[in-house]
Amino acid sequence: MGSWIWAVLLILVTAIAVVSGRELFQLPSSPVAESKSETSTNVVAAEQPINTPDVSPEQMFGHVKALNFRRYTEPERDHTRTYLTKSLQKLGWTPGLQPFEGGVNIFAQRQGTDPAAGSILVAAHYDTVPTSAGADDNASGVAVVLEVARLFGSRPTPRTLQLALFDQEEVGLHGSRAFVANAAHLENLRGVIVMDMVGFACYTVGCQKYPAGLPITPPTDRGDFLAVVGDMEHLPLLNAFQQSGQENLPPVLTLPVPLKGMLIPDTLRSDHAPFWYSGVGAVLLTDTANLRTPHYHQPSDTPSTLDQPFFTGAAQIVVNATTRLLESSERLETEPSTSSPI
Repeated sequence: MGSWIWAVLLILVTAIAVVSGRELFQLPSSPVAESKSETSTNVVAAEQPINTPDVSPEQMFGHVKALNFRRYTEPERDHTRTYLTKSLQKLGWTPGLQPFEGGVNIFAQRQGTDPAAGSILVAAHYDTVPTSAGADDNASGVAVVLEVARLFGSRPTPRTLQLALFDQEEVGLHGSRAFVANAAHLENLRGVIVMDMVGFACYTVGCQKYPAGLPITPPTDRGDFLAVVGDMEHLPLLNAFQQSGQENLPPVLTLPVPLKGMLIPDTLRSDHAPFWYSGVGAVLLTDTANLRTPHYHQPSDTPSTLDQPFFTGAAQIVVNATTRLLESSERLETEPSTSSPI
């Protein structure tokens, strides 16, 4: 994940909020905080999904520990692909490999009961930088994809569930770019959930950083929230991650980005970006990377440095939203408006 994505993002979102007179991001004071009215924010709390499955911390941390090695060279990434494909096969999926120049993506699909309802894609990148084994970046995201595979593999839902594990994110989003270049992958795709670092939290005063000169008071100086970034053309997709009544989950900070990040290229430095520019709604879930964790792209990014309760809660937020999206037939595009957000 790019180092400056969150600094620039927060500056732009704040500037737009000042110009438009709207609050464009919302951070509940607690997991059960009441949502604000739709007149004051573009974010509305979603209803708790019915019969939402519970994640297994043991299953997820088992994957993180199994991936506790550098995944940078071709032999290392090939070894990773073997582990990931075998894990999916054990869960009843039939994964396929999708080679592209310089790498290989993994893709799997479980058909929904209503072909007209379209599909939801859950994804993460599995490669690392050469200096790190990448427990947070991004074995944490990969582990949540595998947990989604376990929980929904045999669960019938109207919408089709797709899974993707992208290669070569760290060197320029090559895997996700190759994925969206295949038009067949985008047919009836209603929304994409991308996870890039979802396992680290900090709770001491000042441990969560923000850019200097931010023209508002930051919502918190503790890194205990999960950030969810989406484009403003697909706010219903972003809204699916708002909490409503389930205790013991991390707060969610939702960040709607206008104009597909055109004014701030650094907001496009993770695997959600190619989907934005293909017209598909996508959200990025992250613990804010270098603005919070001192282990970003370092050898110290190991399983022992993850925050297990936060990681478990972040995964449950993903599963809750995935349940809601798979079982819903509602449109995920924002209705056209006569007013402009900027």
